Amino acid sequence: MDSKTKIAVVILNWNGRHFLEKFLSKVFDSISSSGISDTKLVVADNASTDDSVEWTKTNCPYAKLILLDKNYGFADGYNKSLAQIDAEYYVLLNSDVEVNKNWLPPLVNYMDNNPDVAACAPKLRSFNNPAFFEYAGAAGGFIDKYGYIFCRGRILDFIEEDKGQYDSVMNVFWATGAALMIRSELFRKAGGLDGSFFAHMEEIDLCWRLQLMGYKVANVPESVVYHVGGGALPNNSPQKLYLNYRNNLMMMAKNLSKNRWLIIFVRLLMDGASAMIYLASGKLLYFNAVIMAHWAFFKRIPLCCRKRKMFKHLIVKKADTGIYNGSIVYKYFKSGKKITFPQLKIYPRNNMK
Repeated sequence: MDSKTKIAVVILNWNGRHFLEKFLSKVFDSISSSGISDTKLVVADNASTDDSVEWTKTNCPYAKLILLDKNYGFADGYNKSLAQIDAEYYVLLNSDVEVNKNWLPPLVNYMDNNPDVAACAPKLRSFNNPAFFEYAGAAGGFIDKYGYIFCRGRILDFIEEDKGQYDSVMNVFWATGAALMIRSELFRKAGGLDGSFFAHMEEIDLCWRLQLMGYKVANVPESVVYHVGGGALPNNSPQKLYLNYRNNLMMMAKNLSKNRWLIIFVRLLMDGASAMIYLASGKLLYFNAVIMAHWAFFKRIPLCCRKRKMFKHLIVKKADTGIYNGSIVYKYFKSGKKITFPQLKIYPRNNMK
């Protein structure tokens, strides 16, 4: 960027011409009609091998292009791209997200009026089933005692219809990376996204660190976007399963404080049980994905410990907002696989802004 701007909406692309063709002009139109003049649109390309770059140059000259020399994944792809952008706020926006004309102002207004909030996200609905929340973020993200993540509106694979039941702003444990607004200064101070994750869980890891630094993370449901999901890796991909299992363990090793290794040991046992279920169901690729994720985690324990030590001087408090002090997996199956957020006791209970 030539000069500092207030907001940079940055779309990281990898072989996603079909999504750019479908959604990019709507993002630009929403910026143009938002009334926030100091906003720029950036497409950062992770060395695509399709014609994404050529298509963007020809059809979207209004978007600034950042070209990376190889596919760095979601985490380092954004790290390397955002390092070239001077803005007060970054908005990390997936290429498979459809926005409406009013999605951006509520996020900006909330951040401007709440300096203790480091990052926020809109409400995420499903593009393919718009009446329902979308898996990757719904109305704000949470975590249980053993590192399993869930959302207001989506607990494990039970997804609720959006009837306005979660339309209050709420401090959460994590905000979705599909549409994440974050203060650039704090993004850099926290070390950005962890490049060793490559993809998946890196935004949760970052939100965890931001909380440890004493800041809040929020969901702002006045803003709504629609997410396709599975844009880079299909939702049923063994590679996605591998990354989720591995990165979740790495995230806990880096950020947990009390009883860290005991909790990780219990989590490994729970993962092992799920692997055996995959094996008994004949899903050998999924079984292998869990086993390989565990081996990869074991090899990365020294790396996690080094990163934990490097970050230690920035920790000022416990990350205690948005945690379910129990097993969401146990609660889910006990309820008959239909459980909603109000049935859970989340600490702290009254954290609405």
